Amino acid sequence: MADITDPENTIIMTLKDGDVIIQLLPDVAPAHTARMKELARAGAYDNVAFHRVIDGFMAQTGDVRYGKAGGDLSAAGTGDSDLPNIPAEFTTDLSFQRGVVGMARANDPDSANSQFFIMFAPGEFL
Repeated sequence: MADITDPENTIIMTLKDGDVIIQLLPDVAPAHTARMKELARAGAYDNVAFHRVIDGFMAQTGDVRYGKAGGDLSAAGTGDSDLPNIPAEFTTDLSFQRGVVGMARANDPDSANSQFFIMFAPGEFL
């Protein structure tokens, strides 16, 4: 297992092919970090499917309303949690490189809620 230097800000996703370790950055995105931790601790992310996977780009998950694996996934990717949306936190020069996690949002920059994506390749345009 990887070295986890900050357990308080680490999420471990257990997938069929192994663990994905997500190191959250509360100094960069405090509200987004707090939301992911809240949903993870409540078990909301348990058994949520990756509803959007683009080979060589990214994988998206976190639709805690419609994305539960084993259910009807026809609306997966359109849902959120029961919590209010999070205002954008675009105050960093960090770019989306391979392995970076970002909160998914609609056209409204303040629409992040529960969904997130994991980059497979650089995406500085995001």
